[in-house]
Amino acid sequence: TIFDQTYKIATKKMIKSGALTVLLELLASVLVLVLFPFFEIKFPTNISVYIFLGLSIIFYAVSDRLNTDVRKGIEASTFSIMKQLSTVFMTFSGFLFFKEEFIVNKFVGAILIILSNVIIFYKKGEGKLNKYVGLGIISNICYTIALFLDVSYSECFNLPFYVMLTLGVPAILIIIFEKIKVSDLKNEFTKENRLPILVTAVTWSFCIVAQLRAYQLGNVSVVAPLCSLIVIINVIVGYIFLKERDNLLKKIIAAALIILGILLI
Repeated sequence: TIFDQTYKIATKKMIKSGALTVLLELLASVLVLVLFPFFEIKFPTNISVYIFLGLSIIFYAVSDRLNTDVRKGIEASTFSIMKQLSTVFMTFSGFLFFKEEFIVNKFVGAILIILSNVIIFYKKGEGKLNKYVGLGIISNICYTIALFLDVSYSECFNLPFYVMLTLGVPAILIIIFEKIKVSDLKNEFTKENRLPILVTAVTWSFCIVAQLRAYQLGNVSVVAPLCSLIVIINVIVGYIFLKERDNLLKKIIAAALIILGILLI
C-alpha cells in the first residue's frame, strides 16, 4: 500500500516518466540485495530457465514503463483496482492455453473483477476509453505474459537476486530504447521528490520478495485473496492521505467485488 501511495506522489513531480521508471527500478534492484544473505544461494543450470526469464523481463519492462504513465493519470486507489485485471487474464489464459478445467466459480470470479473495473471507469455519455485505461490494460496483458513465461522460475534462484534481475534488467532496456541519460535521472531525483522516490524503491523491492515468498510457502487460494486486500486498503488510505474522494462509493463496491471475485477464483 505504501508503495502504491508513494509511487503516485512521485509521479506528481516527475519530469520524464521513462527516467522516473528507470530510477525507481535501479534503486529497488540495488536495495533488494540487502536480503540476499537471508535466502538460499542457488542458481539454475538449465539454460532454458534463463531464456524464459529473458523473455519475461522484456514484458516486465513494458509493463513497468507503462505503469508509470498510468499511475500519473489515475488515482492510486483506482490503479490498484485496475491492477487486478491481471488475475482475470491469468484465469482466462489457464482455460485457453493450459487446458485447465473450466470451473464456473473461476469464470464468475473473473467476470466480477471485470465488472468492478467497468463500475470504476464507465462514465455516462462517454463512448471511448480514457487513454490511461487503455495503457493500463496493455500493461496488465504484458504483466500476465511475463508471469506465464516466468512461472515458478523464481524458486530456482536466490530470491532477492531474482528480484534484482526482474527490476534491474528492465531498467537497462528502458535506458537503451528511450535513450535515458544520467542527467535525466539526476533531474528526477530532486530535493522535493527524493523521499517519495526512496520510499517507493524500498517498498517495491521488499513487497515483491514478500509476495513471491508467500506464493512459494502458501496456497494460492489463501495468498491471492490476502494480496487483493490491497484494493480496499488503498481506497481507505487514498481517501485519508491523498484526498482521493471522487467516486468513493463506486470504489468501495468495486473493491468488494474484486475480493469476492478472487475468493471465487
